[in-house]
Amino acid sequence: MKTLFRIFLFSLVLNQVSAQLQSYKKGLANFELGEYQLAIQELQKVKNIAPEEQARLNYTIAEAYRQSNRWAEAVPFYEKAIVAKSNEPNVFFHYAFALKSIGKYTEALRHLEQYIGSKPTNKIFLEKALREINTLKIIDEIKKNSKEIELLNLAKINTKGAEFSPMVWNDDLVFTASKKDKIFSNGLPFVGLYKARLGVSIKELGTPQLFSNTIFADDRNEGSPTFSPDGKTMIFARGNSGKRKDLSPDVDLYLSRFDGNVWTEPRLVSASDSAAWDGSPAFSRDGKTLYFASNRTGGNGGLDLWRVNMDASGRFGNPANMGKDVNTAGDEQFPYISEDGKLYFASDGHAGLGKLDLFMAVRSGGKITIENLGLPYNSIADDFGLSMDKKGNIFFASNREGGQGNDDIYAYELPTKNEIAENIKPLDPEKIRLDSLAKLLEIKKVNYFLAGNIITKDENNQVIALDSAKISITDESGNLIATFASDEKGIFGKMMVEEGKDYSIFVEKNNFLAKREGFSMAGRSIPLVLLKKPITDTTFTTSIHLERIVLDKAFRIENIYYDLDKADIRADAAIELDKLVQTLKDNPNIKIELSSHTDSRSSDIYNLRLSQKRAESAVNYVLSKGIDTDRLVARGYGESELIITNAKTEAEHQINRRTEFKVIEITE
Repeated sequence: MKTLFRIFLFSLVLNQVSAQLQSYKKGLANFELGEYQLAIQELQKVKNIAPEEQARLNYTIAEAYRQSNRWAEAVPFYEKAIVAKSNEPNVFFHYAFALKSIGKYTEALRHLEQYIGSKPTNKIFLEKALREINTLKIIDEIKKNSKEIELLNLAKINTKGAEFSPMVWNDDLVFTASKKDKIFSNGLPFVGLYKARLGVSIKELGTPQLFSNTIFADDRNEGSPTFSPDGKTMIFARGNSGKRKDLSPDVDLYLSRFDGNVWTEPRLVSASDSAAWDGSPAFSRDGKTLYFASNRTGGNGGLDLWRVNMDASGRFGNPANMGKDVNTAGDEQFPYISEDGKLYFASDGHAGLGKLDLFMAVRSGGKITIENLGLPYNSIADDFGLSMDKKGNIFFASNREGGQGNDDIYAYELPTKNEIAENIKPLDPEKIRLDSLAKLLEIKKVNYFLAGNIITKDENNQVIALDSAKISITDESGNLIATFASDEKGIFGKMMVEEGKDYSIFVEKNNFLAKREGFSMAGRSIPLVLLKKPITDTTFTTSIHLERIVLDKAFRIENIYYDLDKADIRADAAIELDKLVQTLKDNPNIKIELSSHTDSRSSDIYNLRLSQKRAESAVNYVLSKGIDTDRLVARGYGESELIITNAKTEAEHQINRRTEFKVIEITE
């Protein structure tokens, strides 16, 4: 009987393990398909998993929450991924922004500094991180921009779901809401367009109802409408349904006309890019220009604001990016043009309190300045989708604490005549200190310089300076703009650099591997509020480490990881191999062996075969980038050259699982 009971228990445990493994695989597959809520549900069923997969499990759950805009929920899973020694290069980057979303500014700053210290190669993330570090240093200054006004949560239309992008059309407040029957990847119903009748006061809103039967697809997201000044043309965003008949795999802009009774069947806007995400449109006050957000080619990183001209017949010209004064490496979206021609928008790239903050762009002295609208319009959460009616009442959306559920619509109702007499102007530029900002622009200037030092390590692993190294610096167009030779202390420079520009530093010295490193000024500008003098000189210093060419000395290629029992080159590994490709191009006189090593947790012969396949896979990738075949040799060592012979922890096994290269021949 005891034997039967043991067999029963063993069978039960085996079934549980098998079920959890299936949930893990299914959750990963859901994530790759963008089915984030399904991924979360499956992955959270996994309670027991191999230690080497713990980091990936928790990081994937965190990413599923982040990519469905649930940053606060992502925080504990990023923490678990970091504790499990996650090798994801962007884990500290995303974790920092998740911490900011719950108001933990000091911790967010610390993790962003840690991310930058890792010398990330993602240019867009680096710029965003540098900008955010400056923002986190002036959070207290941003908080000072506060207005003593009362915001109304429009409880008559807000629910536990999402309501956002409010826009007044005739006597109705039109808005986007998650009310459809089918569920989207964020766990909420698909969104559609709805309306509520406006009363004499905003507090007297009518009962929400469907905006139009013509503009309703139960298997698509539809929202963020904008109306022409005469109210007869509407442009809105519509997502794909996943069906073959879809004109685009992503979100696009659609146009509909109002004939006095009903809205016409929507048609795709010709200015929309089928290969990109296009959304949150806004008409100019004369109806001749359409503003919208897009991640199309030619932008600055995430979503940018674009504009395009439209003629009376609804034909569009060529869209133009609104430039770096407005757009950042982050996301800029939900534009709105007020009656007086000012541009309002939401951004997570400009200095703000939360994820998305509300901003106003104003031209002053020939320059565009961007000003945060401050409290209470902004919070530590997402604040976006601002619009106004002709009376001057203000509407916007936020997922701040204290709401009905997800995104809620808030409003500021124009004061009474007595209050207006007291000169209360909720969005008057003077109230948000644009005058003082303009003065700062007029009298304060920063000169930026770049300098550096060239170093190596001796036989005792001590850092030493390298003199007589040749340094060539080129701009982002490849033009040579400066040359230097390092002095006896290894120092070179300095040279003046410009805000927002990218530079490449190429260093060569006899008997050392030539090296190329990038330096970007994107995101490094010093916030005006931190400037204390009329003219400030600041120098950025970069340290470049050269490796001495020694035959058969192994150089580890960092962050080359493979999926379990596979030899395919992952996207993150390709980034690191691209660096090796550049090293080979910069050093045409060397031939290398590219080697792969495993840990000791499988049989010798299996590990040897797997490591050989991985080495060959890496070599084939490098060859595909134009490197000559006779300059590369692939070799798998299996577990024959363990760094830690008695590895026990996952971190120790990871040290043994590595990819290296070594110079095996030097030609003249």
